[in-house]
Amino acid sequence: MKHALHYKILVVEDNSGDFLLVEEYINDQIESPEIYHANTCKEAREVLNSQTDFDVILLDLTLPDKDGEELISEIVELSQNTPVIILTGYCNLEFCIKSISFGISDYLLKDELTSASLFKSITYNIEKQRNILKIEESERRYSDLFHLSPLPMYVYDIETLKFLDVNSAMIENYGYSEEEFLNMDITEIRPKSTLKRFKKAVNFIKNQDNYRFKERFTHQKKNEDLIDVEILSKSIEFQGRKAKVILANDVTERTLYYKALQKQNEKLKEIAWIQSHKVRSPVSRILGMVDLIKHKICSEKENKILIDEIQDSVKELDNIIRDISGKTEEVKLNNQLKNNEEFRSN
Repeated sequence: MKHALHYKILVVEDNSGDFLLVEEYINDQIESPEIYHANTCKEAREVLNSQTDFDVILLDLTLPDKDGEELISEIVELSQNTPVIILTGYCNLEFCIKSISFGISDYLLKDELTSASLFKSITYNIEKQRNILKIEESERRYSDLFHLSPLPMYVYDIETLKFLDVNSAMIENYGYSEEEFLNMDITEIRPKSTLKRFKKAVNFIKNQDNYRFKERFTHQKKNEDLIDVEILSKSIEFQGRKAKVILANDVTERTLYYKALQKQNEKLKEIAWIQSHKVRSPVSRILGMVDLIKHKICSEKENKILIDEIQDSVKELDNIIRDISGKTEEVKLNNQLKNNEEFRSN
């Protein structure tokens, strides 16, 4: 049974009999293969320089113009991630192992070759290479997202707590060089007073592989400045180790803003209390004394005393109003200074 696959295959083989056999094996298993033939390394070079979309390359180890390690090195370099399978009549286990380290995908002996074994090797190595490329692309995207992020990010080993990687924003924000970071562990960017709480959090998330941790901590820069950071943590495997990737968003300015806002609200509450309590007292006295004068209840001497009392109450009221105005202007000034700082920072 033929497989409905459309593979583009380059066979580099100088022996016409061996080429015809390989071609027959391929056609036995694959419904519509696109087979190209090169007799020498030079011909293979010309084909690979003009076409780069081969699915697999089948390479004889001995060609008229080149052989052995030199041949393998050139074809692997020209292949541009296309899997290369060696077909040879010589069984040399040591060289077979060595050739794999050069980038060869598989090593098949011609004397043991069948259509089934060749097809299995071709399909397996094509799929393996595609998966490798997918992983490499995924890692490249991760690396771009990590290193180009405007927010500080780092990766640490969950067992040793050592930094494994840091991005440019982390280096710029914290003041340490990349080399310094990679010789540190993550406890060293935290003030000693917070280590107990931090270690408790680390132990909690250590084995929580699917746990997305979000919390606020205090970090300490190289110059010993303290900053408030919002931590977002996710488990990953990094260079064969269980690790955590961390996004450390500096929220120091936001925290200061909220504190200033809270302080401002307290002042506004104080102003409201003054308006509702302090103002009411002199106003009530004034209204009461005016009512007495209006209805001519008191004597002339008593009226003079009332008028003096009214004047004192008016002065008291004036002082209260001035106090309210001063506190209101203070709130306005703080808001203006804050807006100017935000404008300069932007």
